[in-house]
Amino acid sequence: MKKTSSPLLQHRSPLLILLFLTAVTAAAMAAEPEQNAAAQEAAVHIVYVDRPEGADPEEFHLRILNPVLGSEQKAKDAVLYHYRHAASGFSAKLTPQQVEELKKQPGVLQVVPSQTYQLHGPGSGTHQGTTRTLGLM
Repeated sequence: MKKTSSPLLQHRSPLLILLFLTAVTAAAMAAEPEQNAAAQEAAVHIVYVDRPEGADPEEFHLRILNPVLGSEQKAKDAVLYHYRHAASGFSAKLTPQQVEELKKQPGVLQVVPSQTYQLHGPGSGTHQGTTRTLGLM
């Protein structure tokens, strides 16, 4: 027995496909601003600088960051730490656009994202069921 479909059912499939594609496109467009916002979120970066001899580290760091962020107060708020001894620089929360502007500032040697490394895996140092001996036995 051959089934016949009504003209209404024959047109339903293209309508459903069109409705589905419209929903997918709307969802993609709604997610796009969130992705752009995430790309503009501030992240911690380490900024290495060539500080002139005798210059106060904190003042020099703020002087470099001030034109990028627009004010000394914003620069102070963004800086997390000033490096003075082993390296000359600072860490600050910066957006990707601010990083690019900062790289153009005189005295800036390098700007790199901050990364955290773990020297040992989870549970290290517990030595469950093992004995450590030092020296000669």
